Amino acid sequence: MSMTMIPFTEGEANLDWLGLCKAFEAGHQLPKAEIADSFLYRGKDTLLSRAAWIDGMGLAVKSATIFPGNPGRGDPMIGGAVSLFSDQNGALEAIVDFHLVTKWKTAGDSLLAATRLARPDSRNILIVGAGTVGRSLFQAYSAGFPEAKFSIWNRTRANAEAMAAECSGMVVADDLETAVRAADIVTSATMSSEPLLKGAWFQPGQHIDLIGAYRPDMREVDDEAMTRARVFVDSYDTTVDHIGEIKIPLEAGVIKRSDLQADHYEADMFKRHSDDEITLFKNGGGAHLDLMTSRYILDVWTEAA
Repeated sequence: MSMTMIPFTEGEANLDWLGLCKAFEAGHQLPKAEIADSFLYRGKDTLLSRAAWIDGMGLAVKSATIFPGNPGRGDPMIGGAVSLFSDQNGALEAIVDFHLVTKWKTAGDSLLAATRLARPDSRNILIVGAGTVGRSLFQAYSAGFPEAKFSIWNRTRANAEAMAAECSGMVVADDLETAVRAADIVTSATMSSEPLLKGAWFQPGQHIDLIGAYRPDMREVDDEAMTRARVFVDSYDTTVDHIGEIKIPLEAGVIKRSDLQADHYEADMFKRHSDDEITLFKNGGGAHLDLMTSRYILDVWTEAA
């Protein structure tokens, strides 16, 4: 078996956001993934290694370095590599561009949750955080909610203005509280360690999508947000004990483990119950999703060849 190298631009050319959501749904119908995560820290720097094996799909190993100080030195914040292995014989099938897998996995995970939890008539979408992930979320949500209008809030307004200039029809929000109150969907991808979004701002019927926090000391929302919303996660295994968004309020007794409604493996429970409830989704982005995304990318690549 020959090994395939899939670079970013060529690999992305034929991908489809709703197609990826279907791949996620199919992947979660297979036996539950075996996953192993390891985290190493040096100050604010992180080495995250994630491996997954899904019987019937294969194996993937993804290692990511996250150095928040790099942009100040002119270097990318995130580096890494993804390897995809055959389920039949363990052979290396593909090396897929790390940033391609991460982009589509991260935004696709949130889009899948939103298609299940957000009101189908959601028209006003607020993106919090004008970074690379924010731009990916604009692409994904535009595919899933083609009638929606988008606004962007960022701590540094100039960066929000730059993103709005890139994204057709997007407007810059001046005040975060006002923008949150006006939104049907709030999707947040910041590097904040302290809660940025207040539960007191949330309105009946909203869907809150949280991407940014990935460490045990990071949160984007406060305790009131967790108690006012029905809380969902992409995977219990990669969020509950690893990410501050869930870990901190659980350990403080603000919420109980039983307050977590479902993860993606429980599709029958992963849904909105009424038009006026607030739903909140924590995107943890585990290795099983990297595997599903890598397999989808390779399948599309092979079909187009």
